[in-house]
Amino acid sequence: MILPTKHIRPERALLTVGADILACLHEPMTVSRVWDGVRKQEGGHIGVAPINYDWFILALDLLFILNAVSFDSGVLRKSAP
Repeated sequence: MILPTKHIRPERALLTVGADILACLHEPMTVSRVWDGVRKQEGGHIGVAPINYDWFILALDLLFILNAVSFDSGVLRKSAP
């Protein structure tokens, strides 16, 4: 689930989805704005089915646990390295 397996394609692994989220998060944004950005970003890839919202939230949870993002006052931010 976190890493690709024989049942989870590499573009669907939570680490890959998390990387897509971090790529969209170039400035502090609301969760819905990040969701829209990830969906637009995926729309450009041929043969890739869009992720569902549950999978997006799981990837966000993983990023939060890894301290890669923070959530404050309704805004999602990348954490400082």
